[in-house]
Parts: sequence; C-alpha cells; structure tokens
Amino acid sequence: MRHFHPRTIRRRAAGVVAAGMLCVVGPMPPDLAVAAPPSPAQNSSPGAPAAPAPADGLAFTPPMGFNNWNSTHCRAEFNEDMVKGIADIFVEKGLKDSGYQYVNLDDCWALPSRDANGKLVPDPTRFPGGIKAVADYVHAKGLKLGIYTSAGTKTCDSVGFPGALGHEYSDAQQFADWGVDYLKYDNCNNQGVDAKARYTTMRDALRATGRPIVYSICEWGQNKPWEWASEVGHLWRTTGDISDNWGSMLSILKQNLPLASYAGPGHWNDPDMLEVGNGGMTDTEYRSHFSMWSIMAAPLLIGSDLRTASAATFDILGNKEVIAVDQDPLGRQGRVLSSEGGRWVVAKEMQDGSRAVALFNETSSPQRIATSAQAVGLPTADAYALRDLWQHQSYNTAGTISATVPAHGTVLVRASVDARWAEKPPAVELGVDDSLLVEAGRTTTLTSTVTDLGRTPATRVSVALSGPEGWTVRAASPTTAGTLPTGRALRTKWRLTVPVDAAAGSYDLTLRAIYRSPTGVRAESVLPLKASVAVAPPAGVSSLGDLPWLSTTNGWGPVERNTSNGESEAGDGGPITLGGVVYAKGLGAHAESSVEYYTGMACETVTAEVGVDDEKDAKGTVAFEIWADDVKVAETGVLTTAMPAQPIAADVSGARTVRLVVTDGGDGIDSDHADWADAKLGC
Repeated sequence: MRHFHPRTIRRRAAGVVAAGMLCVVGPMPPDLAVAAPPSPAQNSSPGAPAAPAPADGLAFTPPMGFNNWNSTHCRAEFNEDMVKGIADIFVEKGLKDSGYQYVNLDDCWALPSRDANGKLVPDPTRFPGGIKAVADYVHAKGLKLGIYTSAGTKTCDSVGFPGALGHEYSDAQQFADWGVDYLKYDNCNNQGVDAKARYTTMRDALRATGRPIVYSICEWGQNKPWEWASEVGHLWRTTGDISDNWGSMLSILKQNLPLASYAGPGHWNDPDMLEVGNGGMTDTEYRSHFSMWSIMAAPLLIGSDLRTASAATFDILGNKEVIAVDQDPLGRQGRVLSSEGGRWVVAKEMQDGSRAVALFNETSSPQRIATSAQAVGLPTADAYALRDLWQHQSYNTAGTISATVPAHGTVLVRASVDARWAEKPPAVELGVDDSLLVEAGRTTTLTSTVTDLGRTPATRVSVALSGPEGWTVRAASPTTAGTLPTGRALRTKWRLTVPVDAAAGSYDLTLRAIYRSPTGVRAESVLPLKASVAVAPPAGVSSLGDLPWLSTTNGWGPVERNTSNGESEAGDGGPITLGGVVYAKGLGAHAESSVEYYTGMACETVTAEVGVDDEKDAKGTVAFEIWADDVKVAETGVLTTAMPAQPIAADVSGARTVRLVVTDGGDGIDSDHADWADAKLGC
C-alpha cells in the first residue's frame, strides 16, 4: 500500500528469495543444520513428481516463524525480553513442533547512527546483551533468528535507522557473525538505484559470509520480483503492506493468487505477514486468512504478540492439518479454478496425489460454493475421501465438493482417492435458502437443507437450528429423515421471531445436523450463521455518514464517518476534501471497500460527490459503484487524484439493501483514499 507515514511507513515488508543462493562454506553449526528435504522415494506419488531441492538447501518449504512489526511497530515493547519470550512460547505452546522456527526482528533494533568504523550498533536499551546474545538464546531453543534492514540509505521507520545500501558486505558479515539465519531486506530510501541490482548485491554479500541465511526480498512487488527474484532470494513480497482488516487482506490475496506459476521450493511468493490475533478481524476472517495463505504456499510469519494471544489465536496458528497444506514438499501454490460472484475455488496439488481445496467466500452473506473431485484434478473413481481440515473430520463423497460457506469464511478440505472411502460417513452439506436479514419484532421464515453428498446414504438424520437467548426458533416442517440417499435433501422450514427490543447488529445462529453412516458411524455437521438485525431507515433525505450500516470492508483502516479515510487507526481522518472543496458529511473509504445499508424497500435514491481525497496528492486510482441488492445500478469508471469530484446517483427503489463499493481502478490499492462526499439516501 506504501502509505508512508510515521509508524506504518516502514513495512514494505518481506522479500524475494530464490533457489540456488547462499553457498555454504565449510561445516554447518549443529544448531543451524538444514534438514534434508524428503527424498523422491519418500514422497513420490502418481502424477506428482518430487520437486527439485534448492541448490543451497534453504527454504525448501515456505518459511514459518514470527515477526514483531504487525503487533509492536517501533514501540518500546519491542525488545530483548519480547524476542526471548516469543522463543519460549514457540516451545511451550507447541508452535516449534508445528513447524515455526524463525524468530525475526523487524525495524528499530539498531541505533540511528553507525559507529566510527561504519558498523551497525544494536540499541543498548532494547537489546542490552546485543544481537548475538539474543541469537544464542534463540538457537539454544532449537530455533533460528532473523533480522531486518533496507536496501536503501535508511530503513523505513521515520527515525531513519541505517540502511545497507553501500554497506552490503559489511552488514552481511555482521549479521553472520551474530548468528543471524534470516534477513528481511526492505525497499525504503533506495535512491532510485535499480532494484534487481540492489537485491543482487546483498545476495552476493550474504553468500560471501559462508553462513546459510534465508533471504527475504521486501520490494513490495513494484518491479515484478516474481519475474527475476528466483535467482536472487528465497522469497519476495508481491504486494504492499498488509493491515489488520478484511479489505487489506482480501486485496493482497487477490494480487498474490495469479502468481502461482512463480512459486516453488526455495522461491516463494510472499503476500506479507500474518495478522491472525491482532484484533482487527473476526476469528472466521482469521481462519480464512490462514487458510488462504496456506493454500498459496505463502510464508507463515506470525504477526501478533503471542504473549497476550487468545486460545482461539493459538488454535488457528497451530492447526497442523492446515500447516501441512502450506508445507507440502511438492511446493505448488494453489491455483484459482473459479471466483464468480466472490465465491472462490482454489485447488493445490499435493505430493501424495491428493488435492487441498479452499472454498472461500469473500462476500458478506453465506454462499454455496461447489466444485468436483475431477475439476480439482483427481482421477475418476467410484468415490473419494474428504477431510475437513478445520473440523478435523473425514467423510466420503460421490465426487461433489461443496459447502455453504459463512460470510468471509473458508472451508478447507483435502480430497483424495482412497480405497477405504466406504469406512467413512457420507459428507453432508448444510444450507439456508433464505436471507438472514431480519427486523426486530418480526417473524421471518427460513428454510434449511441437509443434502447427502456421499456415495453412501446418511441414516437417522436430524437437524436443529438455535439462536440467541430471547429469540424464538420453531420448526414448521419435519426435522428428521430415516434415510437420505446420495444427492437427496432434508428440507425444513423454520419460523424465527426476533425480540422487539433487539438492537441492530449481527447475531449468531447455529444449524446442526446429526446422522449416521450405514455401518452406524455417528457424524455431525455444523454451519455457523450470522443474522443481521436491521433498523428501517427514516423517511426523507438522510446523510449516509450518520446512518447505521449493516457491514463494511475497507482496504486500509476502517471506513470513517464524515471524515476522510486517514490512516490505519479509527478516527484519524481529516475533513473530506475533493479538488479543494471541503464537505462536512460523507464517508471516507479506501479501496477495496464496501459499505452496506438496509433500505427495507422503502428508499428511492442514493446521491454523492465522489473522488480521491486531497490527502493523497499524487497516486490513487479508484472506481465507485452503487448496488441495489445484487444489481449494479450506477458506476463512475476510473477516477484519479488529478480529477475533480464527480457526481454519482442511482435509483434504488424496491431494494432491501444498498451497497457503496470502491474498487482499485485495476492497479492495486496504493493510496486509494476514496470519498463518498455529501452522500445521501432518499426514502
């Protein structure tokens, strides 16, 4: 995103690295020994030849570990105690056993000036024992230490710590002498020097040390490093910085997915560090984040402070079945099979011949997403085994791979040809046919479905729907079935009554089916749902900046009411300003963005003045859209910072909901601060 502001400036993170670098001279220290990649004999499978090992033996699978930046930035809590504490937690919480090994320092570990000999000086307040002492501590835990600098005269933080441009060989030797195992090489203050030349010089400097150091190129994807960096580093950033919100994660995901052909053992696309556990997304969204990074064979670098992490965060980060998808030795990045309407199917070939399949829902409502065993690349068979990697349950399927996926959710499965498929219960798909948008004090009818996807029938099937305390949920048709053959469904009508005093917001519902296989194996399937309680809009013309919304997503920080987007924190925007004109009311957004309002079929018009806010005076290309239910009713085309405010208006008569959407103009979301100035709803 390259928002260069005081504390977030720094993160053009993560880097390019390629196979065949960093020659090792002499014997490797015991605590740094690189595990030999599995042999072809151990890992060969039909249709999946063993991947070649990188020439230097490093980053055979995507690096896993921790980086402090997303949780601490340059604040005082980034220090020696924190780093040692993270190493301790890796061991105590089983993360080391799950594959996490690198404990990486980001910016601000050094003093602002080099010493009289031109050497880097660790900050004695943050790291009183020096970097080598920290490395020794980390190595004693069986882990590895990473460090950070920039391919420029200074690093990215506003303080301006020393960069490595012109000091590559000296700095690389210092890192090696300290026992560093991983270098993240950023891109700030690069003085316009050719990127490939800058990163290649550091590659050569690292090689010259004789120490095995994983080399992460953090060039932000500006010069298409995926086209040249496999001969330079082991991983390369493909995008700008991630931030801890759904819009940012989604935008980065969409930029990284098309680059699958460039990834492989020793050379990985890096869509930036994980935000799991930092608090800006829901656990459902964090599971999607972790699932999609894993199916993309992305580096898994924890970005949250594990010393205060929740049990849910550890459950996500420690899911060994999902990690196994990321770390599969074949080294394939998942490929997109379909993405229509925000319903994504991404499939990844695995070394054992199975396929990992992600059914990913980017929309704000539950969606049925479906594919088949043959579509993901499996050979024809009577039936297949299907393993749900989050539910940790195994099923059989006649060939269909489908699910109703919650809003912003991901179902991640592993499908395979398995001669023992009949020993597993049939897979069933749960779904709800109707909208989960409800009004307080009213009764809504919902229809649930339980569909047998297996080759064997589901028997003794029962279904239940539960809601929040105070809500009334009653079945209006049968909730049981003696037998469901393949492809048949149990459909149940429910009457859902919302208390009259229910506040607007999102509420949890749970649809649960219990059934048995023909051999008596009990199985359970659960679909978590979100019901949105809406408030009817007031009659007349209202400012959208003052009305409650149903949901928002935003590419950088939150959507702001009656101010510009500003930066990553809530409430940090300024006056909405387009072409020098200041507007008192409106919405400050950032591509990719969506703001949804309930209109209850009672409104007629949406109007606004739109454009890129003046707080971005150079970059920024966006396009604005208005949607009435699922129909696009107005759009602007691409607008830039050089253009004045443009009017947009739409007839939204008869719509239950209205969405205000900002897209990135087709060139990524860097600086895409988008204003819906003087936005009004007429009802």
